[in-house]
Parts: sequence; C-alpha cells; structure tokens
Amino acid sequence: MSYKTVCDIILSQTLRDHNEAHDMPPITPTQELDRLVELVGTEPDGVGIEAIVQQLGNALHRRTLQRRLALLVEQQRIEMLGDRRTARYRRRAAPAVRIEKPETPSRTAPPPDDLPVSAAGADVRAYVTQPRHLRSPVGYRQSFLEQYHPNHTVYLPPALREQLHAMGRSPAEQTPAGTFARDILNRLLIDLSWASSQLEGNTYSRLDTERLIAFGQAAEGKDALETQMILNHKQAIEYLVLSPDNARVQTDTLIALHAFLSDGLMADPTAVGRVRRRAVEIGGSVYRPLALPQRLEELLGIVVQMAAEIADPFEQAFFLMVHLPYLQPFEDVNKRVSRLAANIPFIRHNLCPLSFIDVPQPAYVNAMLGVYELNRVELLRDVFVWAYERSCQQYVAIQQTLVPPDIFRLRHRQALAEVIAAIVRQGEAATEQAVKGKIPASVPPDEHAHFTTLVLAEFAALHAGNAVRFGIRPLVFSAWQLRQAG
Repeated sequence: MSYKTVCDIILSQTLRDHNEAHDMPPITPTQELDRLVELVGTEPDGVGIEAIVQQLGNALHRRTLQRRLALLVEQQRIEMLGDRRTARYRRRAAPAVRIEKPETPSRTAPPPDDLPVSAAGADVRAYVTQPRHLRSPVGYRQSFLEQYHPNHTVYLPPALREQLHAMGRSPAEQTPAGTFARDILNRLLIDLSWASSQLEGNTYSRLDTERLIAFGQAAEGKDALETQMILNHKQAIEYLVLSPDNARVQTDTLIALHAFLSDGLMADPTAVGRVRRRAVEIGGSVYRPLALPQRLEELLGIVVQMAAEIADPFEQAFFLMVHLPYLQPFEDVNKRVSRLAANIPFIRHNLCPLSFIDVPQPAYVNAMLGVYELNRVELLRDVFVWAYERSCQQYVAIQQTLVPPDIFRLRHRQALAEVIAAIVRQGEAATEQAVKGKIPASVPPDEHAHFTTLVLAEFAALHAGNAVRFGIRPLVFSAWQLRQAG
C-alpha cells in the first residue's frame, strides 16, 4: 500500500466521522474549494472576502473561509491582491494544481522543506501558517482529552494501523521485549539523538553526532548546549532500550525521561525531572497551556493512565505524541519527552522504532501547532505516518541482515552473567566442573548441558573489552587472566 493510499484512508475516515457527527450529507473539502474557485472566478478584477461571505451566506464560518482561501492561494488556484486588510482574490488563468477527480481524496503538493500531506492536514497547515494576529488565542481544553476513550476512540483508523503494523513488523517479534531496538541500538542512538535534536533547532550534523556518541568528540564551533542535548538523548534512549523494564507507559518513566533529556539545559536546575510549577508560553503560538501545578500533576496522571490502557502500540504512541506536548507538564523539553515516550510501545512490541529521521522541522512544528490551537491531529498524523515509513526503510532491512538472536541465550542471559562473573571473581579456571557447580536454579536440569556449553563458549571469546557485559571491571578481568596464566 503506497503512502498516497494511506493518505486516502485517513481522509476518507476523517470525512465520514465529520459528516456523521454533524448529520450532514457528504461534502468533500475538494467540492468546497472548487465552489470557492468558481465564485472567485466570476469577478475578473477580484473579489473581497466580505463579498464572498455575502455570496455564501452561512455555508462557511469566516475563519474556515479564510483557511480555505489561504489553501487555494497556496495551491496557486487563486491569487491574493493587496494586503490582508484590503485583500481581493482573483482566479489564476492557469492553476498550478488541478484536481481531476473531486470524489477521490488526494495529497496536496508540499511547500519547500515540508512533506506530502492529506487534504485535512493541508487545511490545518493553512490555518497555523497564518500570521499570529489572524489566529484566535486559546487555552488548554480539557474536553479534548475527555472526548478520547481508550480502545473506542481512535486517532489512527484500523486500516492505517494494519498498514503500520505490516511496515514495522520484524523477525524479532517473537523474542523478549526490546530485542529489536537492542539489535540496532548503535544506529538508533545516532539517528534518534540527531533527528530529535534537529527538530529543536540543533545544528549538529549526523556525522558530528556519530563522532560525539561513538568517540565522545564534540564538534568544533558548536554551542555547548547543543552537545549536551545530543548526549542527553543518548542517555535517555539507553535508559529505555538497555533495560526493557524501564520501557513502560507510567509517570515515573516520563519523569525519568525528562530528567535525562533536560539535564544541564534548564534555567532552573530544580525543574529537571519535575512537573512545572509556573506558567509557560509557546513561542510562535497563540496557545496558552494550563498553569496550575496541582491540576497539571492530576492531568498528567490521567494522560498516562489513558495511554497505558490503549492496546494498539501505534495508537498508544500517537496518543502520547499528541497529549504530552499539549498538556506541557514540564517547563521545557516536553516534545522531546513525547518523541522518546512514543517509542516505548515499539520497544515493548519489538516493532521498528521511530527515529524521526529526515522529518522537516517546519512540518513537525506546524503539526504541533495544529494540536495546540485547533485540537486537530490530522497534520501530526500525516507527519507520524511519513516518519514511521522512513524509519522502517532504515531499520527493518538492517535488522533482517543481522544474525538471528539466540533464544536460549536470551532466556538465560541473567544466569549466564552470574556464572561467568562468579568464576572470574573467585579466580577459578573456566572448566566444565566449575560451571556445573554454579548453575542457578533458574536453569532447568534438562538444559544444564546446553547452558554449560554456552558458558564455556563465552569464556573462549572473553576479553577485557567485552567482560563489562557481565559486570566485570577490566582490572578484575586482567587479574583473573594473570592467575590463569600462572
């Protein structure tokens, strides 16, 4: 199924929901746009918005009309003459975008530095890209959260979720939680740290990020805060991936992610890993988040509880991407927390992680503004689907080329580490007898022979560099080696 087909599914579902909710006969945005073009085209010298309002009567709310006109200008089907106060709209002689089949939903052409979106997403984008004085100031609407009922309300239609599952499925799906993410961890650390930081305006290149994460080498000429932002992402990702028990949708996890991601970046150090206690504003937006600290803590608990109840991992991830930034529970770094939290369901279900690689910053910013100011998720959904498709192209193919995981070793990895560490610390030789004498009760008797062979194979490949996997420090390992050599 192509990305265009995915967009068609989203738009069709959106239109059906809208028409059913308002008990209206089906009217597509395309038909509305075509009607506006025809109306504007009746006046060769252009027509003002007041005249259009009179012609339409109550057919369109004035704000909706402004968004429709802005979209038509963007599509180059009409042109705007004069400034916004005295604007007149005139039909272009040769429109650059023509919809051949009005009954078929389609993507709109992306502006520079953006990505293809559905017609509903383009409608959101047309509104949020207007100057701020044309957008109505809004506050936090609790009804936006209350209208969502886990596993009944959905932001992602069933057909779309099926497509996402097909894209993200991996050969590691039957292995313990977190296996897929650990298999590609080195690549994920670089990609997600870089892409998520870029969405915040960080100027590190991907190569600079790789050098910093792999070798601890900070890029020359970069602000220290940019370097800190990258390293914070690395720590937060490792927190989720290396200990799958941490990858759970719960308040403590979100607090921990904020502590990692905001370390050294907050004007008030006491705000690190803590629900905010003061009002905040969002640059470039007319949205004003909730200010009462007690109410914030209560709503954060409700958001987390609702997210935890969502069964589908993609719906759960998208819900977190919508409602965590909308609530703004922290003084800063909310979107970064939401992007890493969105990966929790993918880690737990061994699905391809979401790295946000190649997502244009304007597309993501506009999508979040649509959530903040309109409580509309269509544009963010377009970004989410496109970004996930890009991530799958990066990682599923890589994971399929890896050596299949040893299920036996994964099941007994804790026992394996305990036995190897005990032999080294006690200065014993790595013999079959020594191993059998230390096999813990967690290994069934009928698997002792296989387990012993596995331990001895690990000792054959053990050296000071990789002994740390079993909690053995290099000096301890070197002392054990000398004892065996003597």
